[in-house]
Amino acid sequence: MTAWFVIAVPVVIMLFALFMERVEKGIRHGVVQENDVEELLENARPDEVRALFKQGIGRALELFRLRRSGRAGRLRPRRSRRPS
Repeated sequence: MTAWFVIAVPVVIMLFALFMERVEKGIRHGVVQENDVEELLENARPDEVRALFKQGIGRALELFRLRRSGRAGRLRPRRSRRPS
Protein backbone atom coordinates (compact mmCIF):
# COMPACT_ATOMS: atom_id res chain seq x y z
CA MET A 1 0.00 0.00 0.00
CA THR A 2 2.78 2.44 0.87
CA ALA A 3 4.57 1.70 -2.39
CA TRP A 4 1.45 2.63 -4.40
CA PHE A 5 1.14 5.83 -2.40
CA VAL A 6 4.80 6.70 -3.05
CA ILE A 7 4.29 6.17 -6.79
CA ALA A 8 0.83 7.74 -7.11
CA VAL A 9 1.43 11.05 -5.31
CA PRO A 10 4.24 12.33 -7.60
CA VAL A 11 2.28 11.24 -10.69
CA VAL A 12 -0.83 13.10 -9.50
CA ILE A 13 1.23 16.19 -8.71
CA MET A 14 2.85 16.13 -12.17
CA LEU A 15 -0.53 15.74 -13.88
CA PHE A 16 -1.94 18.62 -11.84
CA ALA A 17 1.05 20.82 -12.78
CA LEU A 18 0.57 20.04 -16.48
CA PHE A 19 -3.13 20.83 -16.21
CA MET A 20 -2.47 24.13 -14.44
CA GLU A 21 0.09 25.09 -17.09
CA ARG A 22 -2.59 24.75 -19.76
CA VAL A 23 -5.02 26.81 -17.67
CA GLU A 24 -2.40 29.51 -17.12
CA LYS A 25 -1.63 29.65 -20.84
CA GLY A 26 -5.31 30.36 -21.57
CA ILE A 27 -5.52 33.03 -18.90
CA ARG A 28 -2.30 34.73 -20.01
CA HIS A 29 -3.77 35.19 -23.51
CA GLY A 30 -6.52 37.48 -22.19
CA VAL A 31 -4.38 39.59 -19.88
CA VAL A 32 -4.23 43.34 -20.52
CA GLN A 33 -0.67 44.66 -20.83
CA GLU A 34 0.41 47.77 -18.93
CA ASN A 35 1.73 49.51 -22.08
CA ASP A 36 -1.65 49.05 -23.79
CA VAL A 37 -3.46 50.76 -20.92
CA GLU A 38 -0.95 53.62 -20.81
CA GLU A 39 -1.24 54.18 -24.56
CA LEU A 40 -5.04 54.06 -24.37
CA LEU A 41 -5.17 56.61 -21.59
CA GLU A 42 -2.75 58.95 -23.38
CA ASN A 43 -4.44 58.77 -26.82
CA ALA A 44 -8.08 57.91 -26.12
CA ARG A 45 -10.93 59.41 -28.09
CA PRO A 46 -14.30 60.22 -26.49
CA ASP A 47 -15.94 56.99 -27.70
CA GLU A 48 -13.09 54.95 -26.20
CA VAL A 49 -13.37 56.79 -22.88
CA ARG A 50 -17.13 56.17 -22.95
CA ALA A 51 -16.53 52.47 -23.60
CA LEU A 52 -14.01 52.38 -20.75
CA PHE A 53 -16.54 53.90 -18.38
CA LYS A 54 -19.58 51.87 -19.46
CA GLN A 55 -18.19 48.52 -20.64
CA GLY A 56 -14.75 48.17 -19.10
CA ILE A 57 -11.14 48.13 -20.17
CA GLY A 58 -11.54 45.20 -22.55
CA ARG A 59 -14.00 46.95 -24.85
CA ALA A 60 -12.11 50.25 -24.69
CA LEU A 61 -8.88 48.52 -25.69
CA GLU A 62 -10.71 46.71 -28.48
CA LEU A 63 -11.95 50.02 -29.90
CA PHE A 64 -8.50 51.57 -29.51
CA ARG A 65 -6.75 48.68 -31.27
CA LEU A 66 -9.28 48.74 -34.10
CA ARG A 67 -8.78 52.47 -34.56
CA ARG A 68 -5.01 52.02 -34.58
CA SER A 69 -5.22 49.27 -37.18
CA GLY A 70 -7.57 51.34 -39.37
CA ARG A 71 -10.58 49.01 -39.14
CA ALA A 72 -12.73 51.17 -36.86
CA GLY A 73 -15.27 51.87 -39.58
CA ARG A 74 -16.30 48.21 -39.76
CA LEU A 75 -17.03 47.92 -36.05
CA ARG A 76 -20.65 47.64 -35.02
CA PRO A 77 -21.55 49.17 -31.65
CA ARG A 78 -22.24 46.91 -28.69
CA ARG A 79 -25.18 47.36 -26.42
CA SER A 80 -24.48 48.37 -22.89
CA ARG A 81 -25.13 45.82 -20.15
CA ARG A 82 -26.85 48.41 -18.01
CA PRO A 83 -29.63 50.68 -19.19
CA SER A 84 -28.45 54.28 -19.57
